[in-house]
Amino acid sequence: MPSGRARGPLQAVQRRSQDLRLQVERLFSESQLKGTLDASKRRDIYQRCVQLKREIDENRKVLKNLSKGDELAPVGSYKQIKEDEENILDNLTKQLQELAGTISKENITPEEKVQNISQPEEVEGDSEETDDDDYNDDVDKDDDNDDDVDGDDVNEDEESEESDEEDEEVEEEDDTNDGLSYNKEYIAVGDFIAQQAGDLTFKKDDVLLILEKKPDGWWIAKNIHGNKGLVPKTYLEPCVKEKEDQEYSEEESEEDVEVVDETANGTEIKPRTDSHWSAIRKAITESNTIDVLTAMGAIPAGFRPSTLYQLLDEGNQFQAGYFLQPELSPSQLAFKDMIWDSENGTIKPRSSRVSLILTLWSCKMIPLPGVSLQVLSRHIRLCLFDGSKILSNIHTVRATWQPKKPKTWTFSPRVSGILPCLLDGDCFIRSNSSSPELGILFEVGVSYVRNSTGEKGELSCGWVFLKLFDTSGIPIPPKTYELYLNGGTPYEKGVEVDPSVSRRVASSVFHQMMTIRRKPQLLVKLRSLNRRSRGVLSLLPETLVGSMCYVHLLVFYREILGDVLLKERISMQNADLISSPILATFSKLMEQPDLMDVLRTAWAEKESTFKRSEKRDREFLKSMFILVYHDCVYPLLHSTLLPPFKWAEEETEATRWKVTYDFLKKNQEHSGALYALLSPEGVHEPFDISEQAYDFLGEARKNVN
Repeated sequence: MPSGRARGPLQAVQRRSQDLRLQVERLFSESQLKGTLDASKRRDIYQRCVQLKREIDENRKVLKNLSKGDELAPVGSYKQIKEDEENILDNLTKQLQELAGTISKENITPEEKVQNISQPEEVEGDSEETDDDDYNDDVDKDDDNDDDVDGDDVNEDEESEESDEEDEEVEEEDDTNDGLSYNKEYIAVGDFIAQQAGDLTFKKDDVLLILEKKPDGWWIAKNIHGNKGLVPKTYLEPCVKEKEDQEYSEEESEEDVEVVDETANGTEIKPRTDSHWSAIRKAITESNTIDVLTAMGAIPAGFRPSTLYQLLDEGNQFQAGYFLQPELSPSQLAFKDMIWDSENGTIKPRSSRVSLILTLWSCKMIPLPGVSLQVLSRHIRLCLFDGSKILSNIHTVRATWQPKKPKTWTFSPRVSGILPCLLDGDCFIRSNSSSPELGILFEVGVSYVRNSTGEKGELSCGWVFLKLFDTSGIPIPPKTYELYLNGGTPYEKGVEVDPSVSRRVASSVFHQMMTIRRKPQLLVKLRSLNRRSRGVLSLLPETLVGSMCYVHLLVFYREILGDVLLKERISMQNADLISSPILATFSKLMEQPDLMDVLRTAWAEKESTFKRSEKRDREFLKSMFILVYHDCVYPLLHSTLLPPFKWAEEETEATRWKVTYDFLKKNQEHSGALYALLSPEGVHEPFDISEQAYDFLGEARKNVN
């Protein structure tokens, strides 16, 4: 039994309604730009209205079929709660009706012309025919399938028949919906055997007519015998006419490309030199690995290459060290986020629109990669996001897990002592963005190595966006949130992490409730700030995401930065290089969490030796912090014995740990780093001026607003 308080079916319906409400709000936010939307985007919004309407009706069916006896514990005012929940679903349907009506009026071609969305149909009894438009066709077919279904009496045979009927009706729907049909021929590159009802079996070299391309990677196809069903896209290649082959045979390179496709049982694909092969070959090098793993069953269809990892790998613009630097004002003549407080002799605290603490608790029901992949790291990457662009650094927290519960990941709510900061689930969030869509983007991911090839990569196992303000601009309350993960990338909509779960769902209430419980989810808690935390965070940059376990180290750095740039500089017009090893190198620590742990541990040991009066003397603490920095991490940054930091490489992490341990041990024996620096055993990189000189004009962030 799962730990914690048991939740009944009614509460599950309420959570699902909340999730649907958030999806409707996001859809409305996207439609705010409807004056600039092209036809394809309007159709996408309209189709998502269709999909959301279906999901709302499904939730309403579950709600209608519930009774008080289904609950695991007594629920007060049960009838009233059900009525309130039904009103919420009705309001969501009306909102979708208005949005779809607005979108349809803006369509410019007769093929795209649609009518308004109908009101929600009754669950029990036969539904009346509605207007013959795309939306009502889609909804009515789904509703008719579920009429007169008793969730407590449906047996497995009836569920299987209903599933087959639903698949047939979906296929008929695809034939009539010309606007979404593709009707393109593809050739199979290997054999595929149906895995469940609704799949279409085919052989290598069979020609299939694709009727619809679904975002989860399962396409609706028809073979030469007229049979229809779902097929995996990774088993298919576009057909190319002989005429096209002849036209381009002389123009294309004569190099034959031979590929062994592991998606098709190791079947060898014949060499191709046709007109499209050069483009196909390029696409294969970029995305074939994920398609292969998906088709092999090694990963669910909703997994994607990690979006946030790719951004981190491109440069420093999404790294914490970049956002830790001072930001220049629009005139580029002063600092926007760093002002001197002459009364207190330090930098002024600065409030921001968002300043809070986020605690990562756990991830549940995260699908497991197959045995062909070895998982090197389970983690979450998070950042500030406005629905279209990233507004902060990307922060990473590593998860822990138990072999008995591999689908459940947990995080350390507080890191102290020798625990690494990479495990710290307590994160601070600061942002001064005025965007009404401001929120936190979470990406649950794994680092892996492929056993057969040794190829390494980063996968997103799902993502979710927590909007920090409601439609009225009021901050969401500090509490615990259960967030259901989406599949695909943050720029894809309507993709499930593991579509096979929902494809197998039956119509009974029990099965629908079980499906909801199987959905991958992230549990987080937003915490408001107390007086001390508010004062500490106000000394940080206006935009930054990081770990609470080293926030006091960042404050030291910002205070030292303020002293050097605002108090000690000859004049505000002076832009010479500044001799300061700590300012020149501290930002590098932010991307090497093990060295940040070295500094954190060394400072804690040093601080424990201070008297009470010394702990209240800020100038004394800053001077001692600089000495500790020079003694522990500064020499390590340029030691040739320390291999470069590499993410999720166990051997490299172990080597770095041993080097740092030996270095610190010698420092303790000789009361400082001077011995290690002068010892012939300690080989360092050739000296570079960047180790010593801080160029604030080169490091400072430019204001683009």
